[in-house]
Amino acid sequence: MSKVVLITGASSGIGKSIATFLSEKGFKVYGTSRNPKNTEDFSFELIALNVLKVATIQTAIDFILKEEGRLDVLVNNAGMGITGSIEDTPTDEMRAVFNTNLFGAIDVMKAVLPQMRKQKSGIIINVTSIAGYMGLPFRGLYSATKGALELITEATSMEVKHFGINVVNVAPGDFSTNIAAGRYHTPVFEKSAYKEAYQANLDLMDGHVDRGMNPLEMAKAVNKIINTKNPKIHYKIGGFMEKFSIVLKRILPDNTYQKLLMNHYKL
Repeated sequence: MSKVVLITGASSGIGKSIATFLSEKGFKVYGTSRNPKNTEDFSFELIALNVLKVATIQTAIDFILKEEGRLDVLVNNAGMGITGSIEDTPTDEMRAVFNTNLFGAIDVMKAVLPQMRKQKSGIIINVTSIAGYMGLPFRGLYSATKGALELITEATSMEVKHFGINVVNVAPGDFSTNIAAGRYHTPVFEKSAYKEAYQANLDLMDGHVDRGMNPLEMAKAVNKIINTKNPKIHYKIGGFMEKFSIVLKRILPDNTYQKLLMNHYKL
């Protein structure tokens, strides 16, 4: 029997790649989008779900359960980016990205857990970020949301393990997607103390995405995790230096590691 998979944020980028790949591997895939359109372009069923609206989350899950009678996998992928200095970024925009990347993901987990407990099986895969392992200049808010989701995953994993449910993180590095277009960019204010440094880092970030890995690598990783009997809690999918930067943070003195990051970001 094919496993039933729910993937949030599946209309483009990493989410679409994962959904397409799993569908080709024989899974019954339901992808979600806030406003599904042109669904003929998708090899899987795309349904409406907005992680900021709990009612739409429950409606989507109820629909899947009515159609399939079970839900085996959640890939919590929906999210948004944000850039800007901590001082210049509007606090309302900070709250908005936490609501999407953290609380939205939590609400989807809360909605699928009753069915997975009933089945005594299931796996939740939270898509975080390698950026969540470190505070990055002008991406501090994004790092914070993904780092928080990493810790929520660790806690939830322990709480639900005895129900037969696994909860894991997959942290991607830079992938070649349209994520930059969907970010909230704090404006480069003319009178900002960070004007030159922030603009230079915006250009650097966009370059990283343009030279990023193929999203198919994330899809392959998710497929492998689903088919692993006892998955790990943390997975990192990225280039060597991206993953090695996490190791360096563990072993280097704080000030030394910070100096390396500042040199990299030309600060």
